[in-house]
Amino acid sequence: MKLDTDLSRRRFVERIAKSALGLTVLPTIGYTADGASGPGFGKAKNIIFLQARGGMSHVDTFDPKEGGSKGPADAIPTSADFQVTSYLPETAKVADRLSVIRTMTAKIGVHGPAQYFMRTGFAERTTVKHPNLGAWAQHYLGRSHETLPSSACINDGPRYGNGFFEPSFSPIPIHNPMTGLKNVDVYGGADQLKEKLDLAQDLSVAFMDKYPDANVSAYREFYDNTLRLLRSEDLSAFDITQEPNAVRERFGMGQFGQGCLLARRLVQAGVRYVEVSSEGWDMHNTLEADMEEVAPSFDQAYAALIKDLEANGLLESTLVVLATEFGRKPTWGGKGRGHYPLCFSTVLAGGGVKGGYVYGASDAEGRLPDKPTTVEDFHATIGWAAGMPIEEPYVTSTGRPFQVGGADAKVVHDVFA
Repeated sequence: MKLDTDLSRRRFVERIAKSALGLTVLPTIGYTADGASGPGFGKAKNIIFLQARGGMSHVDTFDPKEGGSKGPADAIPTSADFQVTSYLPETAKVADRLSVIRTMTAKIGVHGPAQYFMRTGFAERTTVKHPNLGAWAQHYLGRSHETLPSSACINDGPRYGNGFFEPSFSPIPIHNPMTGLKNVDVYGGADQLKEKLDLAQDLSVAFMDKYPDANVSAYREFYDNTLRLLRSEDLSAFDITQEPNAVRERFGMGQFGQGCLLARRLVQAGVRYVEVSSEGWDMHNTLEADMEEVAPSFDQAYAALIKDLEANGLLESTLVVLATEFGRKPTWGGKGRGHYPLCFSTVLAGGGVKGGYVYGASDAEGRLPDKPTTVEDFHATIGWAAGMPIEEPYVTSTGRPFQVGGADAKVVHDVFA
């Protein structure tokens, strides 16, 4: 085995650790393709992935324009050396903690496939289901907590979850952050549930011996994990009513605001990856009225999350990702904007990225980026920040190799401090 680079040595140590201890990765060792340590690698111990569903208009939020592209909002100064629109006054105050990527580009302009693409880094296929970043992290880095799940999704079901990984890699769904986990009060308690599962296990031993199946074992592991959670004091992490009213009100009492607060509680408790969905960004006909309805609660919650993570000493170790499936057409005629995947914006904060930074630029109308950043690149960048060995492929049961963002994805190293 050749050991003339840090990466080769790292892989050698990993193989020894895997053989002796069952460890798959050593996430604290940074590397790049040429074996050198890289900025940002492994700084993000947690990820909060905020998804603005419907297609957030870049021109009306993080990439304001003048002339024919300008919408109903004006550009305003921020705490950093760039502008946002007047729809985001609270976000403007925390801009010195943000890295804005104004050069996102894609080719998918239909909501469902584009949301799948942004959440997994792969185009949707009928022959394979791709995992989200939480599942990738669990594969490479292991479980993030002894009893809590490693992933959660808030305000949405686990439609983009474990993919081709085993079921235990799927995120736990929380459809409403105000009510937390549903159906946790098991009839007879956790002990009676364990007795029932043990009985089912005893009855299935002969079948399992004759027909061993990894999926059945994975579901047993899922139930074992559930039992541990039901018996654990960590279950209280899902209860946002334990937060002071003043804190809850700072986030806003809507579903997105409370979802952001719950996300902070979960990463603070040990959940590595949390998705939170924000609805209402599909603004075809009445953009001005829609922005006046959706933007204030989003703006309040997003800024509150950044400040709250910082106040709790979590921002440096938590990467806050703001993404959307595509942008909106730069042309403004006074009504709405159509779908526009060729150029849009995403935002990163914390987790080792630069603050007050803008990567790249779109043209004067917001139509084309000067440094095109693909969704695949975006996923590779997040994976890099989380310390995943993104160049090491996972080979599925059908023999197909996959990597975070795909084999051609490039990390946007410029966003890291």
